[in-house]
Amino acid sequence: MKRQQKKHPKFDIDGWLVLDKPVGLTSNDALSRLKRLFHPKKVGHAGTLDPAASGCLPVAFGEATKTVPYVMDGRKVYRFTVRWGEETDTDDTEGSVIETSDMRPDTNEIREILPEFTGTIEQVPPKFSAIKIAGERAYDLAREGQEVEMQPREIEVHRLDLVDMPDSDTAVFETECGKGTYVRALARDMGRRLGTRGHVVELRRLLVGPFGEDDMVTLEELAEAAEEAETPVEALEAELLGLETALEALLEVPVNRNDEARLRRGQGIILRGRDAPILGGEVYVTCQGRLVAICTAEGGELKPRRVFTVGAAEA
Repeated sequence: MKRQQKKHPKFDIDGWLVLDKPVGLTSNDALSRLKRLFHPKKVGHAGTLDPAASGCLPVAFGEATKTVPYVMDGRKVYRFTVRWGEETDTDDTEGSVIETSDMRPDTNEIREILPEFTGTIEQVPPKFSAIKIAGERAYDLAREGQEVEMQPREIEVHRLDLVDMPDSDTAVFETECGKGTYVRALARDMGRRLGTRGHVVELRRLLVGPFGEDDMVTLEELAEAAEEAETPVEALEAELLGLETALEALLEVPVNRNDEARLRRGQGIILRGRDAPILGGEVYVTCQGRLVAICTAEGGELKPRRVFTVGAAEA
């Protein structure tokens, strides 16, 4: 008879961890490693990285999962290396070469076209991407050999810089871009525009929303911390960032204890007094440094959209 594996107790862990994802793991693989190390009750990540990419993978534990959309909507910064002369069906090293060219662009030619790929532009996503077509992932259809027609989408590229040219075959770029931008497609389209072909051979994400390189920690460092600590919570204590870190784009509104109690019950509040701000849109509410809720503000009224239980004051 097969022996049942003993279930490990789950732990209440709340906060953001910024993982330096290594090359070779999917984002979900990395998440599974964290689950095995720390056994959290709830965990998720904010923004998938391809297995061939490394770098910033923000991971939300517990109550931080309520703030994931605010991180995913934030700007992202990537550093990537393009190899000229070959285009692949995946637009990176994972795929097969489908087009070649002997043409190699020089520094001036590359810099001249960069403004065309900056600002609000249209981009056709790679066929090997997670975009859904008639309910199916594009990469699943492509792997089955089906003809996948990707529709162009509007994206925002805030910055695209040539930072190095190690040799005539390769160029290193850095880009700051908005949600939905595919760096692989940028490399493919720049190659075509330059009269050659191109694909990404190295990709590293440096920033997602408020989380950057200074916040990153590796799986090896986390495994070592888990080995030395008595509990998973203790192991993560030095690395976890507060829930409100994800909300930097929102205005903070401090309230008193009575208003905190109402918001935590899901009730709206009115900001009173001569100095009460007239607000509009989303804000986050704190009380004595504790995160209480994300609210919709209409004039002087705050209506809770997401209420946080961690750090709630005792009655």
